[in-house]
Amino acid sequence: MAFDSPILTDCGDILARFTDVRTTSTRLAAPLTPEDWMLQSMQEASPVKWNLAHTSWFFETFLLQVHDADYEVFHADFCYLFNSYYNQIGKMHPRPDRGLLSRPTSDEVMRYRAHVDEAMTRFIEASSDQELSEIAPLIALGLAHEEQHQELLLTDLKHALSLNPLLPGVYDLPSIKTGNSAPPLSWEQMEGGLCEIGWNGKGFAFDNEGPRHKVYLHPFELANRPVTAGEYIEFIEAGGYENPNFWLSDAWELIKQDEWCAPLYWRKLDGVWREYTLHGERPVNLEAPVCHVSSYEAAAYASWVGTRLPTEFEWEAAASLFPLEGKFLENGAPDAPQPAADGERLTQLFGDVWEWTASPYVAYPGFNPPGGAIGEYNGKFMSGQMVLRGGSCATPKGHMRLSYRNFFPPDARWQFSGFRLARDCG
Repeated sequence: MAFDSPILTDCGDILARFTDVRTTSTRLAAPLTPEDWMLQSMQEASPVKWNLAHTSWFFETFLLQVHDADYEVFHADFCYLFNSYYNQIGKMHPRPDRGLLSRPTSDEVMRYRAHVDEAMTRFIEASSDQELSEIAPLIALGLAHEEQHQELLLTDLKHALSLNPLLPGVYDLPSIKTGNSAPPLSWEQMEGGLCEIGWNGKGFAFDNEGPRHKVYLHPFELANRPVTAGEYIEFIEAGGYENPNFWLSDAWELIKQDEWCAPLYWRKLDGVWREYTLHGERPVNLEAPVCHVSSYEAAAYASWVGTRLPTEFEWEAAASLFPLEGKFLENGAPDAPQPAADGERLTQLFGDVWEWTASPYVAYPGFNPPGGAIGEYNGKFMSGQMVLRGGSCATPKGHMRLSYRNFFPPDARWQFSGFRLARDCG
């Protein structure tokens, strides 16, 4: 049962969704200080201020400057400062140096957002039904792009704040249950066969989700839930990080070099495993999915228990049998994965933690990126990355689809990433 994000063509509907998405970004930034907005802890991450400006730059560059003859650019230098990686647009400020941009100030960035919002509102209201129909897919892309950056805002901020010895909490934790027990691990058998994979052509999707194509799957079994933090601790305490037999060669070199011994943000204090969160440090919830592990760590754990990670095709075929329900940004808490609900069948496929798969991020058969700079959005990253599926507690629900393919390098740990196990039948 797939969830399709509709491409809205009605003026009122477009404006309502535009306002909702843009407001969510500023709401996530509201509890933070101007100092928080400036932090950049590694070159893969971006400051809050840059995320807020870049998402405005996207609308300004790909919509307003191209389609609105009356639009006046807010600041001539912003195209250089807030272009991310679109080489066809022009030169860009070096990514590792985004945290050095004390100017423009946070206030000016918010004025920039207001300028773009007002221009977009006027533009949408002044467009005819035919014009709206033509630009609706581009507006949908801009909104999906901003939702991606809402999750990045949270993940990048968490990494930066985790390096502060005060371990500050910046968000109030909603009243959610944290004492549930995860159901016992069980296995759901999948018959396999010839399956259709990829975007079904309804609603919005990123270009890398298609074309839809057929894949043959051998019979397999999928774990009913993600691996829990408590189960992962057993791997740690059994010496999992000290045994090269479970690790890929480059992974083994990495964990020895960087002295990995647990998931990111974990530390053991007075015999208790604790983790840093955006709500402050707290004991690890043993029943919740393990989070902030790399593809390397997920594969090592699977090797330790004699299983494997599912391919992205196995994951999608299994998930297609279940509704797109879970704890997302709107109905959970940022940075608070929760234990799976009771049940022997597959649970927690969507939300809580992204699930690493065994699949490299490559093009589907027949994939062709769009022309122009927009074609740089996904296609040029199809090298050296692994696919994750399902979304997380920091993913906006309206952003998620069955066919959604997230991707990161196999050593990435700062995303809300976990995993579930798979095994062959027979």
